[in-house]
Amino acid sequence: MNGAPVALLHPSPRAEWISPPRAALVIVDMQVDFAAADGALGRLGADLSAVPAALAAAERLAGAARGAGAAVIFVGLRTSPDTDPPAWAERQRRRGGGGEGPLCRVGERGADFIGPQPRTGDSIVAKTRYSGFFETDLDARLRASGADTVVVCGLTTECCVDATACDAFQLGYHVFVAADACAAYEADLHVAALRRMALNCAIVVSVDQIEAAWGSTSPSRR
Repeated sequence: MNGAPVALLHPSPRAEWISPPRAALVIVDMQVDFAAADGALGRLGADLSAVPAALAAAERLAGAARGAGAAVIFVGLRTSPDTDPPAWAERQRRRGGGGEGPLCRVGERGADFIGPQPRTGDSIVAKTRYSGFFETDLDARLRASGADTVVVCGLTTECCVDATACDAFQLGYHVFVAADACAAYEADLHVAALRRMALNCAIVVSVDQIEAAWGSTSPSRR
């Protein structure tokens, strides 16, 4: 199950709220280890059935952003033994071991982007924790571009999308979450995360709504 219950979706946002000169699309963790059958989570048996639709929706969104002149930023997990926090391994040990093990190792296929791909002019931000803002230059890049608004999508809804959206709001950004360009491995977690973000930090919308708003403010129409 992808997307969001209609009751969660905000009425179509006013075009000026996400006008391309003030907005950036932030695509979070659409990477092999999280999205491909032969990635780390796929090999562990995660239910990836909602992922392909989210990847396709994010690709549409990236095309709409570029066409309208909005900034596009890819945020990806990039880990190494030097950046692994001891608390994460200890948490797995206390839970009885197992778990997914290392994810998105630098230089390995698991860290590669899947679905939408960075193009010339896009930005790439590497992170080592859930939030795209934690110990990265994402905030500085956004402010340098003049953005005060972020449209967030990616994987997974309840984890890195949620963490990034929450931090964006706490840093003072206007936050929109593209529900159908996000996915989780459990439908109830996806919906619960969207509800939490809608309640606390974001306006939840569909890709169609964002495309309509950006289409009305494309460079040829501004």
